[in-house]
Amino acid sequence: MSLSEETIERIRKVIALERRLGYRDQAVLGGLERFLANQTPQLASYIAGYSAKTPAERRRALEALEKALQHEASSSAEDAATSSSPLSSPPRAPARVVEEEEALRKLVRFAKGVGEQRARLLKKLGIETIEDLLLCLPRKIEDRRMIRKIGHLRHGDRATVVGRLRAVDTIQPRKGLEILKAAIQDNTGVLFAVWFNQPWVKAQLEAHMGKRLALYGPVERAFGMPQMSNPVWEPEDEEPFLTRRLVPIYPGTQGLTPAVLYRIIRENLSLYKPAVRDLLPPEIRERQGLLPKAEALEKIHFPQTPEEFEQARRTLAFEELFLFQIGVALERRRQQQRSARKLQIPEEELQAFLEALPFKLTRAQERALREIQEDLRSGHPMNRLLQGDVGSGKTVVAAAAAYIAVKAGVQAALMAPTEILARQHAERLVPLLEPLGVKCELLIGSLSPSQKAQIRERIAAGEVDWVIGTHALLTEDVQFQRLGLVVIDEQHRFGVIQRAQLEEKGEDVHVLVMSATPIPRTITLTLYGQFEISILDELPFPKEIRTYWVSEDKREEVYKLVTEEVRKGAQAYVVYPLIEESEELDLRAATQMKEELERTAFQGLRVGLLHGRMKDEEKRRIMEQLRRKELDVLVSTSIIEVGIDVPDASIMVIEHAERFGLSQLHQLRGRIGRQGQRALCFAIATAKTEEAQRRLRAFRDLSDGFEIAEEDLKIRGPGELLGVAQHGLDTTFKVADLIRDLPLMKAAREEAFRLIEREPHTPLIQEFERRFGDKFELARV
Repeated sequence: MSLSEETIERIRKVIALERRLGYRDQAVLGGLERFLANQTPQLASYIAGYSAKTPAERRRALEALEKALQHEASSSAEDAATSSSPLSSPPRAPARVVEEEEALRKLVRFAKGVGEQRARLLKKLGIETIEDLLLCLPRKIEDRRMIRKIGHLRHGDRATVVGRLRAVDTIQPRKGLEILKAAIQDNTGVLFAVWFNQPWVKAQLEAHMGKRLALYGPVERAFGMPQMSNPVWEPEDEEPFLTRRLVPIYPGTQGLTPAVLYRIIRENLSLYKPAVRDLLPPEIRERQGLLPKAEALEKIHFPQTPEEFEQARRTLAFEELFLFQIGVALERRRQQQRSARKLQIPEEELQAFLEALPFKLTRAQERALREIQEDLRSGHPMNRLLQGDVGSGKTVVAAAAAYIAVKAGVQAALMAPTEILARQHAERLVPLLEPLGVKCELLIGSLSPSQKAQIRERIAAGEVDWVIGTHALLTEDVQFQRLGLVVIDEQHRFGVIQRAQLEEKGEDVHVLVMSATPIPRTITLTLYGQFEISILDELPFPKEIRTYWVSEDKREEVYKLVTEEVRKGAQAYVVYPLIEESEELDLRAATQMKEELERTAFQGLRVGLLHGRMKDEEKRRIMEQLRRKELDVLVSTSIIEVGIDVPDASIMVIEHAERFGLSQLHQLRGRIGRQGQRALCFAIATAKTEEAQRRLRAFRDLSDGFEIAEEDLKIRGPGELLGVAQHGLDTTFKVADLIRDLPLMKAAREEAFRLIEREPHTPLIQEFERRFGDKFELARV
């Protein structure tokens, strides 16, 4: 069967008209079935009995007919609708429906309407295969169905209008600016459509002079007349595509507009839809109320209603989360099958440690310690995340875990991200543990070679029970005799590989990771699916920190108040942002400000400076001066964000606060009021964007770390939060939204864990590996 292009185009126009008329069989005289029998008897079977069908049945019959026409269409040249760019011709498209699943893995340059040049543009959007193309999903849909009368348009509307093209003109008010203006008229008024520096549009419009066009775009009033800037448009007598329907909004890249991308997807989905296979077991799909995958793809790209779009998105998001959680379930199962030395001591021996503390544990600390005890004596390796806000007492819980491990006969190691933090842990914990018979050592890079060599020898000989250190613990020449517990502090500052390097220095070691950055509950299950989680959700004492967002013109007043408070005995921080791209500039700004503040606002006060470029010995000296109250004010970059503990510090000024993330601001604020004393925090900022204003309002109004983290997630999204972008989580999920899809994530997790329990070697493991591959290790921290 071979049809001419003219015949195919004639039938398509009739189908488009029938659709606009609401499937009433009124597109041609004598009815559609008779028309088709005269034109192409071989296709008449697709709409047999058309006049007796319901509108829904007619719609489905015409969809089937359109697919048959598509397979008959000549594929030697790109579809005329997508040929507006001077790109290379695509390869010949498949002449029949593609049913082989492997075809989806082919490079996208073999897709219909693509070719080498477009393939390069698609690669910028992360589209490399035909499957990637079909899974390039719209970010949202715009409802362009309602047609507005021109006379009823208001400034600020986004609207669809239909009118007759009355005039087209071009003006050039200045060099480099060409304005194309078209007059569109309906029975209520005239609209001017305007395009800037798009000369090719003129010829396209002039071909439709005097005809009715449909346009969609933003409306503004210019000289009392309604105007649309750069609207999308199409002839009214053609099938609705960019207007008069629900229109999916796709990402675009230079040389490849969202409209062109949509047309390419439409062509290829019709060809490759039969090759799309359902991954989810039928019983899971039914239990969760999900669509078959091929149907979900069709409805997300071509939705008839917003509800249909959301149902399709939900189906594809669930599949994505389900496959990811297959990997998490496998990891958890592997951990449960591994054995580890049981670490337990008599309760009275632990009581000796607790009684040596100068304070009583909070209920949250007691709960976390019980959970850790159960893990350590389970016979399986502990893998636990200890999460809590600044000042919630994670370090003491970790020290208790180390005490249990050491008294049970193994060595423990604590790795911190900075030397300042490692030294601080040692200064606080060694006096507590050594009187109880725990031999501790500090191993950091700034020690002399002979000191490091001596400590390494003692570790290897088993003479050190607990080693506190930095990355220096990871070097090959650090060998433990019987490492049994690893504690990672501020875990998101270490990669998976670094953590594994430390774990491998023992055999089936127990692992406890700590985070002072509260993680929104909405992403905890994804980021830390292989961990059991303990949350310290209460502080040893309530903090009384009042936070103010102050404009830059009030800076002098702030510094005057700081000076008054310091003269009464308080200590203060003044913090400047440190951004990698302009590090030299930032350090210079902090250094200059320190000198300027000494001369002006803080004249007569003792002012210190701290930044990351200082040598470790100099940093340690500055911090010692601050702790001994030999400094009144510390001017610093954001190096103080993590782990700086100066009990008497009660004032903080954060300069250019709009340059910090919300969680980072909260971490900085956690450096003051650490003994429960009244404290003041000033965020000096001129926020020009809505996002910055939301961030600063939240910082001013919220004090709970988990509330802060949830708001940060809403403002910035998961990509940046906690450095998630560097772990790959932002690119791991193409459909799922970690804010709105929490219930879906939980359901996917339960289904995945249930499946792996019942069928530990399910074929879906291969699909998990193919889909996520190396990303899994990165995304799960």
